[in-house]
Amino acid sequence: MTTTDFSFPGQTGIYHGKVRDVYSIGNDRLVMIATDRISAFDVVLPQGIPYKGQVLNQIAAKFLDATADILPNWKLAVPDPMVTVGLRCEPFKVEMVIRGYLAGSAWREYKAGARTLCGISLPEGMRENEPFPTPIITPTTKADEGHDENISKEQIIAQGLVGKEDYEQLERYTQALFRRGSEMAASKGLILVDTKYEFGKRDGKIYLIDEIHTPDSSRYFYSEGYRERLEKGEEQKQLSKEFVRKWLMENGFQGKAGQQVPEMTPAYCESVSERYIELYEKITGEKFVKADIRDVSERIKQNINAYFNN
Repeated sequence: MTTTDFSFPGQTGIYHGKVRDVYSIGNDRLVMIATDRISAFDVVLPQGIPYKGQVLNQIAAKFLDATADILPNWKLAVPDPMVTVGLRCEPFKVEMVIRGYLAGSAWREYKAGARTLCGISLPEGMRENEPFPTPIITPTTKADEGHDENISKEQIIAQGLVGKEDYEQLERYTQALFRRGSEMAASKGLILVDTKYEFGKRDGKIYLIDEIHTPDSSRYFYSEGYRERLEKGEEQKQLSKEFVRKWLMENGFQGKAGQQVPEMTPAYCESVSERYIELYEKITGEKFVKADIRDVSERIKQNINAYFNN
């Protein structure tokens, strides 16, 4: 399912994000539907990935529950495999990215000569996928459209995007969530390389919102063989969306003007789906149970209406 167009009782608005469609119910509740859309380089790709929405939604729900002792979160219920119902919060205008290892876009910048990232000095002589001495927080702006931009703590506070006291609390929550996610990943033979968190405020209190520790928001390596691959300069075996980005780059696409998305064949989309399911099973330790997809829209509508009727 790549598009939604529902009309729920009490609905007051709808927002179509890159991957999720968010329906406002009254002034207090949100219905977030994780579609099967996939984005890379801030571009929504033309084909959906089977079961991707279910994977993202169920992983996020599991980790929201597993971190609820660190801070409150927006989740109230999961009435459908692709749907979370939760509390409306006022989002902060930044995303908190935390990196334990030099990988992905951070490595690409480092390789090009950058030695500071979001105002943080980076050590000389680092290799791709090497751990930082301690995890670093590299926030980005939160763009409604187009690209999120790296930004420093000092700029965030100076521009009034987040107050100093709130921002420092967001940093503490980010570090605590990353520690918990890293511990949970390690117990399953994985390394949580980097991830991002989004936060909001409700009644003066900070809440964790949106997704957490999913393959769309996080990068995982397999622990087994990590050190050997690092020493040999080999690519790490990983479970994340990075393999989609690499495939796009190898085929001449990085989201820049004039570039064409390569053909996403049914076989390629199926292979991506299998990777998402593999991550689900690896990180949760549970067998992935494919939901009934004969009429996804009708299933979602019935499940959400039943939730609110009850």
